[in-house]
Amino acid sequence: MNPICTLSGSAQARLIREGALCSAELVDAHLERIAQVNPRLNAVVEVLAEQAREAARASDQRRAHAAPMGPLDGVPFSIKDSIEVAGTSCSAGTLGLRHAPRSRRDATLVARLRAAGAIPLARTNLPDLLFAFESDNLIYGRTNNPYDVSRTSGGSSGGEAALIAACGSPFGLGSDAAGSVRLPAHFCGIASIKPTSGRLPRTGHVPPAGGWIETLWQIGPLARRVEDLYTMMALLTGPDGQDHTVVPMPYGDPRAIDVAGLRIAWFADNGIAAPAPETDALVRRAAQALGAEERRPPRIEESYDLEMELIGPDGGDGLRAYLRQIGSTETHPLLDGWLAKLEPYRTGIEGFAKYWESLYRFRSAMFEFSQDYDALLSPACANPAVPHGTSVDEATFRGFSYTMTHNVTGWPAAVVRCGESPEGLPIALQVAARPWREDVALAVALRLEELFGGWKAPAE
Repeated sequence: MNPICTLSGSAQARLIREGALCSAELVDAHLERIAQVNPRLNAVVEVLAEQAREAARASDQRRAHAAPMGPLDGVPFSIKDSIEVAGTSCSAGTLGLRHAPRSRRDATLVARLRAAGAIPLARTNLPDLLFAFESDNLIYGRTNNPYDVSRTSGGSSGGEAALIAACGSPFGLGSDAAGSVRLPAHFCGIASIKPTSGRLPRTGHVPPAGGWIETLWQIGPLARRVEDLYTMMALLTGPDGQDHTVVPMPYGDPRAIDVAGLRIAWFADNGIAAPAPETDALVRRAAQALGAEERRPPRIEESYDLEMELIGPDGGDGLRAYLRQIGSTETHPLLDGWLAKLEPYRTGIEGFAKYWESLYRFRSAMFEFSQDYDALLSPACANPAVPHGTSVDEATFRGFSYTMTHNVTGWPAAVVRCGESPEGLPIALQVAARPWREDVALAVALRLEELFGGWKAPAE
């Protein structure tokens, strides 16, 4: 592997600006890496080689003529196949969109990275209509974990996480309604953040924002290094005049945060699914290193049921109707498994009102807890990466509740690799913060990366 591909995107951009590296060389190195790893991983569903090479030539021309350059000028990136890229077809992994018309414009966040000089390089795999904690669908098949191909890379942004971990892309974009950028990052040993709901525009996502689950999800960045999350979030934040849910809140600089002065709480077991022993031990070591106080937020044991209630008050009928509308007459068994899990949460209008009352009480309790602490450290998941096809097993599925907590609140949460299991599988820890305090979550994540090493290259 070309060692250039192991650097953070921010470091690659610095080399380009200094004239020590040209964008054409960098793009070709990543294209070669994708060709090397994708037959084993099946992370990429479309390579944008010619468009990327053309953009790289333009970047190199800007450098040669001393023209203004963006903070990520000449650096390639990848995009989950549910986020539109101009000139490409966005399938969202579902058969009804297999031959969707090519997008006429970029999603807002793709356009913002492109405006910063970054270059779309590849589109990555995901589950059928994004609904699974594994990336497997009837169009492109399953994505494998770079550390053990018998295991999943996670979902729904599993292609992104696998490709980034394997150095086929330095960073990319995913989306998260129950852990879908954080869970794959955990399984694949990289870093990611789910921003506060309303922080980033979701214009150009398939399926589009709307409905009662709108409060649960956000687009979020993934990268091998927290440094790139710093860079990306500063570029991505702010309204676009199209997604009316975006709040024009100021965005803080993580570099201004004194982590040593933060009040950090921690817990290892959320009362829903006990963590694996090595995860428990890792949380405790990290808590000691950060000087954190052991305290579990009240009502956190309600996280799983609340997430499922808010996704499935109609038992999944809305999802089924959308699938019929787009022509997905056949669906993947993992999606069918998700839909089956929603059936017990089917309710009427009175029950739905109770769900919203429970949501209010949960958020109120979490907000009160947050007045005593700046950040909350916990597992990202009960277990490291699981074997293919097992994510819908009941015990495994409930282990994803650690990320669900912060979809239910809508508040920011980041993950970063801090260790590994006896089998050599990555283990990430999760850092959550108060609403709109992505800067705090990222600052603590960077400190954990410094303490525990962060991303580690998978064996070739």
